[in-house]
Amino acid sequence: MNDLKFAFRQLLKNPGFTTVAVLTLALGIGANTAIFSLVDEVLLKMLPVRNPEELVLFNWLSGPRGMARSVDGHITPDAATGLRTSTSFSYPAFERFRDHNQTLSQVFAFAPIEQLNVNVDGQAEIASGQLVSGPYHQGLGVSASRGRTLAVNDDQANATPVAVISYRYWQRRFASDADVVGKVIHVNRVPVTVVGVTPAEFLGTLQVGQSPDLSLPFALEPRLRPGSESLAQPWFWWLQVMGRLKPGIEAEKARASFEGLFQQSALEGWKLAQASAGANSQTHPDVPRLRVSPGGQGLMELRRQSSGPLTILMVVVGLVLLIACANVANLLLSQAAQREKEFAVRMALGASRWRIVRQLLTESFVLSLLGGALGVLFAYWAKDGLLAWRIWAGEQLVLELGLDLRVLGFTAAACLLTTLLFGLAPALRAGRGDVTPALKENARSSSVSLRSVLSRSLIVAQVAMSLLLLVTAGLFVRTLGNLKCVDAGFNRQSLLLFRVDPRLSGYEGPQIASLYQRILDRIRAVPGVRSATLSRHPLLSGSRRTSGIALQGRSIPAGATNLVFVNLVEASFLEAMEIPLLMGRGISPRDDERSPNVAVINQTLAQRYFPGINPVGQRFGFGGSQNSGEVEIVGVARDAKYADLRSETPPTIYAPYFQEPLGQANCAVRVVGEPSTMITAVREAVREIDQDLPLFNVKTQAAQIEQLLSQESLFARLSSFFGLVALVLACIGLYGVMSYVVARRTNEIGIRMALGAGQRDVVGMVMKESMTPVVIGLAIGFLAALGVTRLISSMLFGLEANDPATISLAVLIMIAVTALAGYLPAKQASRVNPIEALRCE
Repeated sequence: MNDLKFAFRQLLKNPGFTTVAVLTLALGIGANTAIFSLVDEVLLKMLPVRNPEELVLFNWLSGPRGMARSVDGHITPDAATGLRTSTSFSYPAFERFRDHNQTLSQVFAFAPIEQLNVNVDGQAEIASGQLVSGPYHQGLGVSASRGRTLAVNDDQANATPVAVISYRYWQRRFASDADVVGKVIHVNRVPVTVVGVTPAEFLGTLQVGQSPDLSLPFALEPRLRPGSESLAQPWFWWLQVMGRLKPGIEAEKARASFEGLFQQSALEGWKLAQASAGANSQTHPDVPRLRVSPGGQGLMELRRQSSGPLTILMVVVGLVLLIACANVANLLLSQAAQREKEFAVRMALGASRWRIVRQLLTESFVLSLLGGALGVLFAYWAKDGLLAWRIWAGEQLVLELGLDLRVLGFTAAACLLTTLLFGLAPALRAGRGDVTPALKENARSSSVSLRSVLSRSLIVAQVAMSLLLLVTAGLFVRTLGNLKCVDAGFNRQSLLLFRVDPRLSGYEGPQIASLYQRILDRIRAVPGVRSATLSRHPLLSGSRRTSGIALQGRSIPAGATNLVFVNLVEASFLEAMEIPLLMGRGISPRDDERSPNVAVINQTLAQRYFPGINPVGQRFGFGGSQNSGEVEIVGVARDAKYADLRSETPPTIYAPYFQEPLGQANCAVRVVGEPSTMITAVREAVREIDQDLPLFNVKTQAAQIEQLLSQESLFARLSSFFGLVALVLACIGLYGVMSYVVARRTNEIGIRMALGAGQRDVVGMVMKESMTPVVIGLAIGFLAALGVTRLISSMLFGLEANDPATISLAVLIMIAVTALAGYLPAKQASRVNPIEALRCE
């Protein structure tokens, strides 16, 4: 307690030093706490359910010739085997798991629904949802905060339609109405009774940050999506399966008990798919292998994708904390030199060296605590800013970045670590002081000189780490700039986008085509609208459709795959998006379900599959060779980016929207002036056609691209901010040490000037001492940058990890700023009056 009291008195005696040290540490600790709260939520936290370690998630491995005709969900390469892996299964496969289960206490399934049209008290809007099997909540061990959860009996074809809503949806849509249980709402025009509300902390088992507003039984799927046969199609893999292990049962035993059932279902589905397509393939498909992985965190694809970027962010803020510690350590070294006589008197009166070290470590610990407390406040503000940047390429994530006990424990550990990092070396150095020389009136200590190995090493470390952060920031900033300058192949200015799905409002078949035509005609009549069109997928949104292609009378050229990108578009799409037509004709309004199938292809597809010949008039088909003559190519359009800006332009087919089964569409409206000002007018135009048809994903094309580049923008901004902070801290450290050294060497400088040294000589001497550790730090930082930046090469675009221009610019910035930091004390030293300096002796 005496040490603590003395530490506080000592810090209050030096308010300037204390303020700088605390703010420096608060910035480093706060940044680390904020990023760790995100890491904790995304990568570390388990589901808030009963015994999450007992949960298992099923997935499969397969070669390229899979047995599924269609897979809805993530398909990723397996790092260990190189095979394809996914967590998607067919509903018939799940039924076999459920009916022949012997190793799991519960087996349940779930699948996301992209949009639901939910009408509450006459007000319709789009909500997110999921289909779940009856024992979903029971298997997870989740109880309702109000009402009840779904039960097995709810998942029956003849059961009354019911739903469980999320806590957030209850607050947002129902204003936390206590009487929500029992309320009847309309979901896709189906009357559904709300039977319960999930707990606030339970967000579901989908990808991290994706929280469905409604959970509905699988038995409702045919009524929610009329015409769908997903529950009966063994070749359509679209839902996820989880289970809870029985006591004493290992995951491998559960896998073995289900693998045969899964492979049998997959084979039956493949045979049915072949028969329905009229194919008689002699090629045997790859038999999938079942795997079981821990399910305590739910689906893991987005967590795995996020691990790399979040690790980089933790490294960046970790470097900032190290620079902050080096800065404070240098300040403590300078302060300790001023207190040498105090320490000498203490030791002369009987204090041990350990007693001195303990006192200084206590003062360092108090600094860390103050910095940590202020850092928590900084983290509380910064954590919400991280979510606002939408790290995952524009996805609207539902995350709770709370400063819970685990995050605060991390902060406490950071405080202890910083105490050791910046406090131990100065404390040990002070404890090694000699009593007799220190008690002399004119004693000097080598510890205050920049020649001190420790002081020089700390400045070297600060400069090296600062250069590394500046280089990293430069690479990310240039990557963002390069992506924004990519030629998208179409005019992305003055475009307003929105999506509609008439099926959610009960429209079917020909009704959908008529509705879309009336919507486009009405929007085109709005003052300020130049053109309007629609497509199945919006450009540069990350969404896409791919398909295999077969050429009539031609084989796929060597080195090319048969995979192409497809977008269903309305007749005016190319004109409205300002994608030039290079040959042939575009899609016509007459290209509907009654006319022969036609398509427009892009340059890449023409060059890859029809080298040296005119592709107009050639025919192809989707799928196998038996369909190769179904579609005629009527035109070739200039290349345009489809899903993203990073990838090379893929071979793309523009097919008439109205020749395919109709459903959801994206509308693009080109306007005069700023598109965001037309949102109200466009909404009103659609409301005149059908006031119950909700619009969703309303945004400008520019905003769509900003969301697409959100991760690059986040890294560019954060790395630039922390690079600037590191640069400022390094310069403050250099300036502070040099100012103190100059003050302590005033008499020496006066003697030099009295003996004939000029102002330039003094400036040169001080600048040489200040820039020597800077040059060493730049050399170390340069070598570190050459190696470390290779780790982020996959995140760059349009430049190499060791880009000479970026590294050179970072080095020049470091030299210029540190030279200024060293020049100011040097200039001060050159103005020393020799007479006054000699009086100091």
